[in-house]
Amino acid sequence: MNSLNNLECVTLFVDNLARTREFYEAVFDARPIYSDAVCSVIGLGGVMVNLLQETQAPQLVAPVVPATSSTGPRMLMTIRVADVDAACARLRQSGVALVNGPINRPWGRRTAAFADPSGHMWEIAQELRS
Repeated sequence: MNSLNNLECVTLFVDNLARTREFYEAVFDARPIYSDAVCSVIGLGGVMVNLLQETQAPQLVAPVVPATSSTGPRMLMTIRVADVDAACARLRQSGVALVNGPINRPWGRRTAAFADPSGHMWEIAQELRS
């Protein structure tokens, strides 16, 4: 397999592993596939998300220096849902504050965005019918 189009895992550098793991378990109803003192890997659909304590990040990206969470978001991960408004209600019930939305976008999607405890941005999106 030499193709580069088979995404397996996304690693997120997190400020507080325990708090972030609790967030993902509650919001995404995800349980760890693997967990140790510095990381917790959860499955979201066909992709694994590795929540890695930020102190471990340099060994993965050296010589590049990892950005801190205070610099702001540098990516947005999108999850398709059938009903953005219902998903937003569920997020609010879980204590998650929306960053924006729900908003009807000109590209035919209804979206809303929120952040995890380390500032990683997530978007929920629903395809609007024409």
